[in-house]
Amino acid sequence: MPLLPDEAKERYDVDVVLTTDDLKSGDILERMLKKQSEIVLTIKDRADLALFHTESIQRLKPMIDYDWARKGIEQCRVVKDEHEIAMIRHANIVSSYAHRQVLASVHQASNERELNAVFVMHCHANGCQEQAYGCICAAGTSASTLHYVHNDMPLTGKLNLLLDAGAEYQCYCADITRSFPLNGKFTTESREIYDLVLKMQSECMSMIREGVLWEDVHMKAHRVAADGLLKLGIFKQNLSVDEIIESQVTTRIFPHGLGHYLGMDTHDVGGNANYEDPDPFLRYLRVRGRLPANAVITNEPGIYFREFPLRQELKDGMWKDVIDESVLDRYWAVGGVRIEDDIVVKKDGYENLTTVSSKVEDIEALIFGAAAP
Repeated sequence: MPLLPDEAKERYDVDVVLTTDDLKSGDILERMLKKQSEIVLTIKDRADLALFHTESIQRLKPMIDYDWARKGIEQCRVVKDEHEIAMIRHANIVSSYAHRQVLASVHQASNERELNAVFVMHCHANGCQEQAYGCICAAGTSASTLHYVHNDMPLTGKLNLLLDAGAEYQCYCADITRSFPLNGKFTTESREIYDLVLKMQSECMSMIREGVLWEDVHMKAHRVAADGLLKLGIFKQNLSVDEIIESQVTTRIFPHGLGHYLGMDTHDVGGNANYEDPDPFLRYLRVRGRLPANAVITNEPGIYFREFPLRQELKDGMWKDVIDESVLDRYWAVGGVRIEDDIVVKKDGYENLTTVSSKVEDIEALIFGAAAP
């Protein structure tokens, strides 16, 4: 049952709560305009615009502003108060527990959908009845698809699984990703890529604090990726890290932004993204500028060996001076590795709200049934 107006007013700490029927009648809006102002502040894609075009409202000639409230609300939502952080922390506790239960269930599963169901069940059983977003449960090379949606493929013959899943608690979201070996033990190539992604995350994590420029943190991830893939031989040995970055090849292997704000939406508002940016490193970065204290942001580097467009580009000779295909061929089966935690920005550092371990020894121990964080 939906909340009654008084219940919603108490729960969400707002001044006035009206029913949809009250609003649609137009009487309340008309009285408010006569009493207070001829300016209506609203958000275009969240308002029933027909309300403002009734004959009685139009007689008052209100000036409707769709931008001011949106910009103000988005800015306010970036910085969280203690209550909001507590809600996100709880969503992370439940989600982290559910991730651990998935790891413990790997040997009993034969299909992606079974592990998806394990995660959702443990969230629901622990008081989080809604998911923050559609779970990504991608086995094998499907893990190289960033927003994989099928979650219905067999696990047989696959090396690894990428699980991107988070619960919602009291309207606040968790967003956690773990990548792990389906047989409980990373292959050599999978372990190399996993360790590199973990290093990307760790070095970026050490930079997070109030006032840090997020673009700098994001580019740090690219430089760590370039250096690591060079050491593995995937990039040709005559190149420097600077030359690899200049080639822009890491945008093919790490094609998304390092993170996004988290709150009442999984990809929360206020990031000031610029999807028209001509710089391919920054075009898909959802957060731009300096991080304020008490913002909650994800730290989620990844490395992906994507059949499209990378293999076709290699066939066309696009990366012939940068990528050693004879080495890369050993890594296609790894698919993709992403590690994602939810971080509170502090004045002098950060707090990691995500409690499921990303250490290799802990992941492998959980899959084999031993107690681990």
